[in-house]
Amino acid sequence: MKSKITSPLLLFFFVFFFTTSSIAQEEEFTTDELFQKARIAAFDEDNYPKAIELTQLALEKSPSYADIRIFLGRLYTWTDKIDSARVAFERVLNENPGHEDGSLAYASLEYWNDNSEKALEILNTGIKTNPKSEELLLLKAKVQKDLQQYSEASNTLNQLLKINPKLTEARSLGESIRNVSARNQIGVDYEFVNFENRFDDPWHLASIDYSRSTKLGSIIGRLNYANRFSSNGTQLVIDAYPSISDTFYAYLSGGLSSSGSIFPDYRVGASLFANLPAAFEGEVGFRMLSFDEETWIYTASVGKYISNFWLNARTYLTPDEENVSHSYALNVRYYIAGADDYLSFGIGTGISPDDNTNNILYQDPYKLKSNNISVGYRMSVNSTNIFFINAELEDQEYAPDTRGNQISVGVGYFKRF
Repeated sequence: MKSKITSPLLLFFFVFFFTTSSIAQEEEFTTDELFQKARIAAFDEDNYPKAIELTQLALEKSPSYADIRIFLGRLYTWTDKIDSARVAFERVLNENPGHEDGSLAYASLEYWNDNSEKALEILNTGIKTNPKSEELLLLKAKVQKDLQQYSEASNTLNQLLKINPKLTEARSLGESIRNVSARNQIGVDYEFVNFENRFDDPWHLASIDYSRSTKLGSIIGRLNYANRFSSNGTQLVIDAYPSISDTFYAYLSGGLSSSGSIFPDYRVGASLFANLPAAFEGEVGFRMLSFDEETWIYTASVGKYISNFWLNARTYLTPDEENVSHSYALNVRYYIAGADDYLSFGIGTGISPDDNTNNILYQDPYKLKSNNISVGYRMSVNSTNIFFINAELEDQEYAPDTRGNQISVGVGYFKRF
């Protein structure tokens, strides 16, 4: 009987002894040592309760240690203790107004919890103190996009890219914003096409377009005009870029023409885009052109930001009863400043259904071949005025085993408002 009573007492004694001994040992560590142990518990051991306990012990020693309290706030964030996280972050910012890491952590918490208005308020205060903080500016652009403040988000990204032109995540975000952004935009462009020996008369193509941003994404109406074969034709096209999520957006297009000899009688198209990690973007989709018969073309592309460069590789596949014809293109942009300031270069083979200059060749049953090279320049003035110019040289097969060069030069302007 005596041993049965003593055993629980001994067990209690040993547990109490080792627990108090462990706490005493932890209290002997310095603040920085406790902080390091807390980080190991969180990141290496995936033990958030232990990390919180060690962080609290460190703060008992150094209550005003901002980095440790920010870490405690992040631990609360990761364990869904949102109110406790807010208390930690607010104390840091009350004691250190505009603290860079504290502002980033607190604004991220609010952004992740669908409180972008509060996040923007925190970021604006942090940026006043840290005007060149790349992390704060990048998060601000994301928050502004979430609030559908697209013009402001573009301005924030331009400010960020002036600080670090090689920040690929900023360029990728800017491209995503442009696809769902400008509240209003009107543009005009003109292209002149001259032929070496295929036709005596040059071609003239022009267009005017208007786009409007909506809650679902941007919608664009475009009127195309062409003078070919000594005759005129027009085409009305509606494009839309509906936003699906932060990762996905789509492209939808439909068009009707007044003359099937110059433009397709009608056309439709659709693509799904994905903003992928590491500043990649992917796309899959289709185009359909209707002349005397319908031609279905399938497309896929992958884009990547690398430093100041954007690279995009694309293919068009056109199946018929006998085989599948292939078209390939590589386009490169070198960004000089903001999202609308760049030099471009392209090389390709085959015909693109999105190219109004040559897509009429899809009605030819013979699989015509071509090679092309292009250069261009695009620049912005005061962020809302965009000018561009491009030139292309194409070695085009316009009849079986009959080739000729064609040169095209295009200029354009559009205004955002």
